[in-house]
Amino acid sequence: MLSMPPIDLNWLAVIAAAVSAFVLGGIWYGPLFKKAWCQEAGVDPDTAPRHPARIFATAFVCSFLAALIFAVFLGREASAADGFGAGFTVGLFFVATSFGINYAFAQRSLKLWTIDAGYHILQFCLYGLILGAWH
Repeated sequence: MLSMPPIDLNWLAVIAAAVSAFVLGGIWYGPLFKKAWCQEAGVDPDTAPRHPARIFATAFVCSFLAALIFAVFLGREASAADGFGAGFTVGLFFVATSFGINYAFAQRSLKLWTIDAGYHILQFCLYGLILGAWH
């Protein structure tokens, strides 16, 4: 039977990384790309979501889980530069390409993919930077 070695995590860094996704998202999907994203996604920018608490709770749980598993993947010995590089690689070649497959079949625009993929690339770069820098 396989056993997993003990995991030594900096929980404050994991939480900070998860929170960084919210800060980035507020800027990215707010003043930077809200109008373009809403137009491409077919969302009315003036209509409030039906269940904002559930949306934000789901987003935070997902961000926390992604930061947690990325911290496990990255390990405690990674530097900020290592973390940034790993985050860029994961964001671009795992997340963005997976979105690309889905967006191609859903016939979503390249512009929408660029906005969403760009956010997730930066999200994982921030995760790696925070986790690698905060030992």
